[in-house]
Amino acid sequence: MPVSFDLPGTHTPPATLASANLPRRVRRVMDHLLSFVSDEMARHLSQMLNEAEQQLFRLADHARNPGIQAGHMETLRTLRLNRADLVPRYLIGLESALANVRDPKAAARLGVTGVKQPSFRNLSLVDDESMDEDSVLRDIALRHESRASLPLHLLGQRFGVLAGQPAFDAERLPVGPQMLGRILREAANALQIGLEARLLLFRTFDRVVMIHYGHLAETMNALLERDGILPSLAYVPLRVRPVLQNPKGPTPAERIRQEKPAPAHGGGGGAGAGSNFALGGGDPAGGSHAASHDGHANVDADDAHADAHGGSGTAQAPRPRAAGGPRDIHRPHTAWMGEQDGEDGGFDESAAYALLQQLLSGRRDLIGKLRPAARQERTRQELPTPDLLRALDNLVSSPVSPTGSPRSLLDIKQTLLAQSRQVHGKGAAFSREDNDAFELLGMLYSQIEREVRRDTPAVGLLGRLQVPLLRVALQDRAFFVRQQHPARQLLNAVAESGATWLGDEDVDPQLVHSLRNAVEHVVQNFREDPAAFDTANRELQTSLSHLARKAEVTERRHVEAARGKEKLELAKRRSTEVIEAAVRDQRLPKFVRALLNQAWADVLTLTLLRHGEDSEDWQKQLEATRHIVAATGGKASGPTDPHLATQIEGSLVQVGYHIDEAGAIARRLTTGIAEDEDDPASRTELAMKLKARARLGEDAETPKPKLPPRTPEEQSAYEHLRTLPFGSWFEFIANQQGDRIRRRLSWFSPITDNALFVNQRGQRVGEQSLDSLARMIAIGQAHIVTADKGRLVDRAWHGALNALRSFAGGKAQEEGA
Repeated sequence: MPVSFDLPGTHTPPATLASANLPRRVRRVMDHLLSFVSDEMARHLSQMLNEAEQQLFRLADHARNPGIQAGHMETLRTLRLNRADLVPRYLIGLESALANVRDPKAAARLGVTGVKQPSFRNLSLVDDESMDEDSVLRDIALRHESRASLPLHLLGQRFGVLAGQPAFDAERLPVGPQMLGRILREAANALQIGLEARLLLFRTFDRVVMIHYGHLAETMNALLERDGILPSLAYVPLRVRPVLQNPKGPTPAERIRQEKPAPAHGGGGGAGAGSNFALGGGDPAGGSHAASHDGHANVDADDAHADAHGGSGTAQAPRPRAAGGPRDIHRPHTAWMGEQDGEDGGFDESAAYALLQQLLSGRRDLIGKLRPAARQERTRQELPTPDLLRALDNLVSSPVSPTGSPRSLLDIKQTLLAQSRQVHGKGAAFSREDNDAFELLGMLYSQIEREVRRDTPAVGLLGRLQVPLLRVALQDRAFFVRQQHPARQLLNAVAESGATWLGDEDVDPQLVHSLRNAVEHVVQNFREDPAAFDTANRELQTSLSHLARKAEVTERRHVEAARGKEKLELAKRRSTEVIEAAVRDQRLPKFVRALLNQAWADVLTLTLLRHGEDSEDWQKQLEATRHIVAATGGKASGPTDPHLATQIEGSLVQVGYHIDEAGAIARRLTTGIAEDEDDPASRTELAMKLKARARLGEDAETPKPKLPPRTPEEQSAYEHLRTLPFGSWFEFIANQQGDRIRRRLSWFSPITDNALFVNQRGQRVGEQSLDSLARMIAIGQAHIVTADKGRLVDRAWHGALNALRSFAGGKAQEEGA
């Protein structure tokens, strides 16, 4: 456990593996792990100190004045004087973290967030130095957690087994990036250097030490696997073979049989409570990837487009494509941000644009009736389109007007007319077609600006695109009616990067960089190169496809974890059924029933997960269950099998029970001790130990309150939700101001009713039941995003068309627009 070494004697001495209260096997595994990690960290930390010294020397050499130079040199001397203390203290902290793996209070002492609810009793002031160090170390840890997310997930499962607890998240891992950073922070106190030098040391730690963390995590998984800690842990989708299903839905037993993994190869290992993973056979390679169980060892990225309800482990359903006809605009939107959802249907672009002109004419006639007669009679010279394009090319591409406010298309229009007056000496006007292009693009921009946050980079990029888009709209009318138009796709990608439904964590910095490059390419080349939009959009779509594939991979990992959690829940249900069927009306002691429903149920659950219901191991556990009921119910036909207690004890050890506890439970499950004959003290002690430990797959969340029956509207929404493809987008009302947040329904279980949601980057943002989601839809707190409202530019275009119809005073058709 990392401790402060500044004041010897004032702190509890750091724990060691030799003094830790750990089972013998766990201590042996921890010794092996500590030996390996210590060697690796000692070597890299020495390199870090050398690099830090060189950095300080360079800073002193390039200092702007003698005072700063003297300060750096003094820090360098102090670092060289005390550097010999850092590595030993770091290794002491590392051993302490491993030794306290089973200490429930260790996380609180380390400052792990979320362990204790904040209250006024534990609030305290934090100095700026601590906040700066925390921020730097947290950023370093989060970056490397993202890069090594799969090895960290597997490490968390295995440490859950070693600790006899639910699976560890990255924050609690004794060898995780956050813990390694906290250990460094405590050990760095021995260097006696200031804040600036400590921050420099932490950044050097990031570049020199943590750059090897991905390989380190994979090697640790391989080491634990070799020591028998979940050697058959798999982390790939399990494909379900098609079967005829009961019209009322499969029972839990049928569900387990359908998704049964192949028998595991190799023994050993157990399962920590609450583990969200699949166990089965395979050949893990370094703990980072494992083979599938039905011949599909290499899971190609194209699996992301497999059938959503086919159990392929993917998070996305096939995206419907139109084939020469109009798209189904009412189907759910499933594309990622900036992507096209469906193809344009075949239609006549000329007829579609003629419809737009008809709507504009109705708007113009209505506005003309409100103008004074003198202004109606006055005519001006019409400005030819080529002259307008030349004037537009000479216009400075700036997102702001001369007054400093954001420039609108109306400002551009007035500037062009003023320039024409100066050149020709009299007023001019645009042709009807050119004026229509200005008005349509202005209405589109007006609708887009309503859904773009003012504090995002998208605002400036949209301003930079105004002039290039005007040129496109004046020359190519298909921009307004064809959704696959390159300029329209680019406009949509830029607008969606600043959409109001996005959170700060939803937009990838890499996407913003790609958008800036695309916009700058257009601005610099649209005058000379007519294909500037097409070139920029091709490069942008390539970047968007890469980001979408990255989001799908991240999403798939969360879906796989959710599927593992579902399988665990189904196995628990089946185990409960088996125990209830074996007990039936047997008069068993209450304490024996409690042991069956808790300890032995965990054994059945793990056996079912690892080997399946058709395996020999499962049949042995069923036979053991019947012998337990007969022995404890007083109906045994003969002497109890002497190997039964050994079998029960070994099974309990595999699910995380201590050898002494497992032996005590095994004795009670194989002897018919009546309630009045039992020793109350020993029974109470054992009951308290069982109550204190977490069960296999136990959910730490508080139980959800029982809700009233669904109303007809809620029931209709619930039934519709169960028909949606995976990957459908939802918009939720985030606050009383009506702000929306968009989330993707990656996966849901028709058995457990649990639904998984991710954000635009594929990162998990929460889970909830389909029942609660249906109730939110019924009261308007959530709604499904349909294909016609999926992309921001399409939604804005529909808003502009509705405004035109209101002016036209009729209900025009929307075909092709």
